[in-house]
Amino acid sequence: MPGSLHHVELWVPDLGRACAEWGWLLAQLGYAPFQEWTVGRSWRLGATYLVVEQSPALAASEHDRLRPGLNHLAFHAGTRQNVDRLAAEGPAFGWALLFPDRHPHAGGPDHYAAYLANTDGFEVELVAGEA
Repeated sequence: MPGSLHHVELWVPDLGRACAEWGWLLAQLGYAPFQEWTVGRSWRLGATYLVVEQSPALAASEHDRLRPGLNHLAFHAGTRQNVDRLAAEGPAFGWALLFPDRHPHAGGPDHYAAYLANTDGFEVELVAGEA
């Protein structure tokens, strides 16, 4: 469908760590392994896929969501209970809860979500509600 997202590619400093962290989260959200090559992996859900790649052209060793560029990726995460489960289980898989003092309403009083950041500084927003 024109205008829909085809894929997202994230360059990461440690492919093994990225595969473990992103692989867990994406599997929880219904993504399946899609592609694998020497310096990268991808997971797919429907027509959209997400890539992590440890490119030899990588110019820095960390992502900073507070600099120009990508701030975060937001995913439909199903029910409020699923959002809470992912927030609770995330730390065991490299994902830390952001804004814990405002969780689960860090996005406002009518917005139920968990904001998580992984070891490499990538942020995800896991939004409750029907996909």
